[in-house]
Amino acid sequence: MSDRLAIAGGQPAIPETLQFRMWPEVTEQDEALVLASLRQDKHAFGPHAEQLQSEFAAWNGNHYCFATNSGTAALHMCVAACGIGPGDEVITPALSWTSSATCILHHNAIPIFVDVDWDSMQIDPTAIEAAITPKTRGILVVHYWGVSCDMDAILKIARRHGLAVIEDACQAVGATYKGSKVGTIGDAAAFSLNQNKNFTGGEGGLFVTNDEATFTRGKAVSSFSDMRPHEAGREYHDYGLGWMYRTSDLPAAFALSQLRRLDATNAHAAGNWHALDRQLAGTPHLVPAFHTTDRPTNGYAYVLRVTPATAQDLGVDLSTLTTGIAEALGAEGVRFSRANWLLPAHSVFQAKNAYGGGYPWSAAHTRADISYDLAQYPVSQRCIDTCLWNVFSHRPPNGAPQIDALAGAIRKVFTHLDQIPLP
Repeated sequence: MSDRLAIAGGQPAIPETLQFRMWPEVTEQDEALVLASLRQDKHAFGPHAEQLQSEFAAWNGNHYCFATNSGTAALHMCVAACGIGPGDEVITPALSWTSSATCILHHNAIPIFVDVDWDSMQIDPTAIEAAITPKTRGILVVHYWGVSCDMDAILKIARRHGLAVIEDACQAVGATYKGSKVGTIGDAAAFSLNQNKNFTGGEGGLFVTNDEATFTRGKAVSSFSDMRPHEAGREYHDYGLGWMYRTSDLPAAFALSQLRRLDATNAHAAGNWHALDRQLAGTPHLVPAFHTTDRPTNGYAYVLRVTPATAQDLGVDLSTLTTGIAEALGAEGVRFSRANWLLPAHSVFQAKNAYGGGYPWSAAHTRADISYDLAQYPVSQRCIDTCLWNVFSHRPPNGAPQIDALAGAIRKVFTHLDQIPLP
């Protein structure tokens, strides 16, 4: 392989003859279940949706499961399920996908952001305690990038203060913490079935819990039961409006088929992840991807970060260097994207106006002195400034040829950062 970067006129590391195969792999089993869904007569919440619920609950170790139309919907159900309401505060990390915060707003509660830990890019347990106020009702943790959070430390704080713990496991199906599957550790949890997740139905989600009362409260916002008379037979009775969150039979059938080979899929993805990680060991300027024995990856995504000191040495700001690396990797034939999701920086939080009139922050039951000053989240900002992610290239059905090529391209770029055109 030439040492000259493709972006500087060299030959790309990834040959044109090598193709990265797209995720998910669609099999005859998938097609058979989807056709079975089409050929039966219950296309709303039909038999495949019900089967998906029961089989996932058994697979993950949950007593209760409700199949939703998105991971965001499942997260909102978690907030409602934990008895969190208007003006209540929920602590969540400043670094995540938007649903980790909007699900709190959906139930008129208030997100309180805390900084993350540099190594894991997940909620920093040492930052949680200082954010607790008399209005705090829960902690929403995010098992980011397919690796579990430090749950012992989080649960210890939650129990001391009587707080609910919600697990955003949308990226982490099959991930474990000290041998326990995520989604079985807190009070309620949400999974996503979006196409970019390692368990997919194209779109959809799953709300899970092990407590019957919690499950009943969560289900209450999933349908329009509040508009139905008692004699209609719906068991959902709640003051909150229903949001029609249930899934339909067709995506549930696709997800059900994917679930039945999920153990093999996750093993393949994690195997490729570790093969890539081994090949990248010792690569200059590269921050090692996070995983530990107690918190292993499920193979969801491989995350690249350049060491912050490298940008200083090159005389550019960190974000500019990261954009340059993404462009250089693209020129070599592999796509990595910026992971630019600092939640409190979003306009809804900076303006404190989600529904008009400043609501819910302007409500009388909301604490008046809430601040989203971005200076509170320096580690999250540094993670965002240096974070690149790739979801599909290491996923099955890709194998050793793709992993070898991917590793070669990454090593080439990170070894020759001085060749990247930078302002």
